[in-house]
Amino acid sequence: MKEKFYITTAIAYTSQKPHIGNVYEAVLTDAIARYKRQSGKDVFFLTGTDEHGQKIEDCAAKAGVSPKTYVDGVAGEIRAIWDAFGVSYDGFIRTTDPQHERVVQKIFRKLYEQGDIYKGSYEGHYCKPCESFWTDSQIVDGCCPDCGAPVTRASEEAYFLRLSKYQDRLLAYIETHEDFIVPASRRNEMINNFLRPGLQDLCVSRSSFKWGIPVDFDDGHIIYVWIDALSNYITAIGYDPDGSGDAYKKLWPADLHVIGKDIVRFHTIYWPIILMALGEPLPRTVLGHPWLLFNRDKMSKSKGNVIYGDDLIALFGLDAVRYYLLSELSLQNDGNISFEAVAARTNTDLANILGNLVSRTAAMIRQYFDGTVPAAGEREDVDAALQTAVLGCAADAVNHYEHYEIADACADVISIFRHCNKYIDETTPWVLAKSEDGRGRLASVLANLTEAIRIGCALFTPVAPGSAAKIAGLFGFASEELAIDTLDSFRFCAEGRSVGECGVLFARIDTKKLEEQIKQLSASKDNAAPKEKANEPAPGVISIDEFQKVSLRVGEIAVCEPVPKSDKLLKLSVDLGGEQRQVVSGIAEFYTPESLVGKKIILVANLKPVKLRGVESNGMILATGENELKVVFVDDSVPNGSIVR
Repeated sequence: MKEKFYITTAIAYTSQKPHIGNVYEAVLTDAIARYKRQSGKDVFFLTGTDEHGQKIEDCAAKAGVSPKTYVDGVAGEIRAIWDAFGVSYDGFIRTTDPQHERVVQKIFRKLYEQGDIYKGSYEGHYCKPCESFWTDSQIVDGCCPDCGAPVTRASEEAYFLRLSKYQDRLLAYIETHEDFIVPASRRNEMINNFLRPGLQDLCVSRSSFKWGIPVDFDDGHIIYVWIDALSNYITAIGYDPDGSGDAYKKLWPADLHVIGKDIVRFHTIYWPIILMALGEPLPRTVLGHPWLLFNRDKMSKSKGNVIYGDDLIALFGLDAVRYYLLSELSLQNDGNISFEAVAARTNTDLANILGNLVSRTAAMIRQYFDGTVPAAGEREDVDAALQTAVLGCAADAVNHYEHYEIADACADVISIFRHCNKYIDETTPWVLAKSEDGRGRLASVLANLTEAIRIGCALFTPVAPGSAAKIAGLFGFASEELAIDTLDSFRFCAEGRSVGECGVLFARIDTKKLEEQIKQLSASKDNAAPKEKANEPAPGVISIDEFQKVSLRVGEIAVCEPVPKSDKLLKLSVDLGGEQRQVVSGIAEFYTPESLVGKKIILVANLKPVKLRGVESNGMILATGENELKVVFVDDSVPNGSIVR
């Protein structure tokens, strides 16, 4: 039976579209998961979205939609971006999933009933972007010490988690488990800045806003986002305080949480204490990765220095972007990204070193051996030197992968390909091909190159899976020949196989053309952005002429029934005074079909028809509210079909 490996990202916050700095974490975690699969592990890779909190409630209000509608849109966009980057997740959890919400309520109740959560009142500083509370001594010039945003004074009734009760136990655990927090600098920060000075009990509920999971035994309170969000790692795999499922028993504890350095405190202090209070084991390792900066500055939409992943893929291709991200950031230091930097690394490492090697090797096999990989003959000193160098780099890469040092592993892989190019220069296969005496030697050279490429291809697979698959297909490498346990020797696996046509693996980036593309990209975004003009009405304000285009009519609901396979939609047949109109409305959570029959409503009657769950809808009924919708009903005396003016 394979050894399990459970790996997670932090779940992405659904306030806005993620930029490339946010995408880095998903790509990093994906590379580790892919490596573990190649190593023979039974991997479960979880990611997802964090969808509750005051910031989202505010974003939804600004957009004029309900919080659920808002997060549905952003969560879909995040998942699409993860898919575009080839993130090979096995599970994708949303914190608005009903099962997650039910189990989080059970967790909160259990901790309350056993005395680990108690009711009190909070007064202090609150950072809305981070959803974090801070004391007077922790804030810096009136701002959050994590993100730098201004904090606000908060005072409200709340529930608290007894962090202080578990402080000594957690400190002892961290000090005796060196691999629990990596790198070591993050571990030292948690010990010296938080644990040794002493923990204050944590506010774990809010009553000043509504968008969150309700405390089921105290109306008016919602569960604080960090208990909600952090619990996803166990709710997604079947944890339940009343009895967990087989998946949870198999997968927990997590082998690796991959998170940003700014949320290490939540994952290595709050989360372990929650688990201790639940009587569950702690995750084996929490990796706090550094940030990806834009021109040495932290990316921020407000600063206008944000790069998006889809733009980078359009300019450079997926694997070039993945390679840049993974080769740029070490575990210790922040990395930097710019269009020019991605172009430079693509040209040097991928086009010049790797692409050139694969192209030359495949072309020589086709030219000199009719496209069939030859067998290796006697080994000379130069061959032994290549094999020693390649196997040494491969061992280093494996060691770096095992310690999650992916940037160092990338450097090792590129070194393999550099050694191969050097070997070509030293052996001059084009000279060997000119004489019949040199043919045996030429066969050995190309056999050695093909085998070295196999080893490099295997180690390149977690970083750039699409390009590695092209290389494997070109030389006929089978998937089992790319397993990590096959990289300790030259096995000449491809002997006798046909080599296909080699297209351009990585095209060189023309810097002048790139400059023009960047200008066009910037111009298109400027044109797409809304511009305020003098004497124009504020956003959302329409003229009387625009309003008169909307046809509002009174209709009577004649028939109402559920839409199949939907727990939110009802299908209404509306009498508009001589015209029957079919309308689909998302009000099933708030009204039964029988309670609506005979009621008169206001219908937006000139909307373009749409299909919802395959059912055509010709209009929209008016309703109000966000968390609880209320249909706008009309007095029975108003005739069907009347125009609302």
